[in-house]
Amino acid sequence: MLIRRETAADVRAIHDVTEAAFAAQPRGEVRLVGELRADPGWIPALSLVAEVGGEVVGHVVCTRGAVGDAPALGLGPLSVLPAHQRSGVGKALMHAVLGAADALDEPVVILLGDPRYYSRFGFVPASTYGITPPDPAWEPYFQARALTAHTPDLTGPFRYAAPFSEL
Repeated sequence: MLIRRETAADVRAIHDVTEAAFAAQPRGEVRLVGELRADPGWIPALSLVAEVGGEVVGHVVCTRGAVGDAPALGLGPLSVLPAHQRSGVGKALMHAVLGAADALDEPVVILLGDPRYYSRFGFVPASTYGITPPDPAWEPYFQARALTAHTPDLTGPFRYAAPFSEL
């Protein structure tokens, strides 16, 4: 498996991976990835694909968000082709994107997801760091992963890149 940055040639494959990964619960993730790519919050170095045998089988992206007025990252979506789920692709993508974000001196990564899955990557309830979700109903699933550049004064409401508000 190879984890690398997305290229222009990967856009269609990422679309297909995202569509297949979320086919059972379509909420607009395919549209979201396209809109994020066109948003000022897009960070090319944090859009990663997993390749197996030359085929893109997974994708993860972090985009610019904010905690109060301070920069932060919003993670998602994380997509893996169904035939490659539970084979380590998602895990490899998560470790790679967290490492890349840390190398870019980002302070924190925020996501909305299943705590049973994401806790293995060091995510904890965002409230642990005094970070609040855009929607209070998200609280049980709203998580944060502090990186090396994190400081305790990074608290307040989190805001995702604009396209998330339309999901």
